[in-house]
Order: sequence, then C-alpha cells, then structure tokens
Amino acid sequence: MGFFRQQEENMAMRLLAWHYQRQEIDCPPHSVLKQRATILVDEAHRIARQRGRNVLSIIKELAKDIKKT
Repeated sequence: MGFFRQQEENMAMRLLAWHYQRQEIDCPPHSVLKQRATILVDEAHRIARQRGRNVLSIIKELAKDIKKT
C-alpha cells in the first residue's frame, strides 16, 4: 500500500471517529474503524474516477453517510 493511500485511510479513520464522537455514539473497535475507512477510501476513489472530483471532499461526504448507519 502506498504512502498516500495510507494517509487517506488514516484521515478517514480520524474523520469517522470524530463523527462518532460528535454524534455521541460509541466508536467501534480499531479493526472495524479501519475496515470502514478502507471501504470509504475505495468508494471515494471510485466516485472520483467517475465524476472527476476531489477525493478528500468525497471522503467527507461519505463519512457523513456512514455515521447515519
């Protein structure tokens, strides 16, 4: 896994944890959080390829959707 991909996943994990904390929901274990972050980054890259948008903005949008589920 490349450096940038690792950084994207780490950022997604922090963003998800922040959303859980903000909503006063118990944060899932680290392994689950990492798995969700990986899925989030994969989905963001897929959307970015289709729409030609910035991956970071897509990750933020997807994190909002994940916290609701």
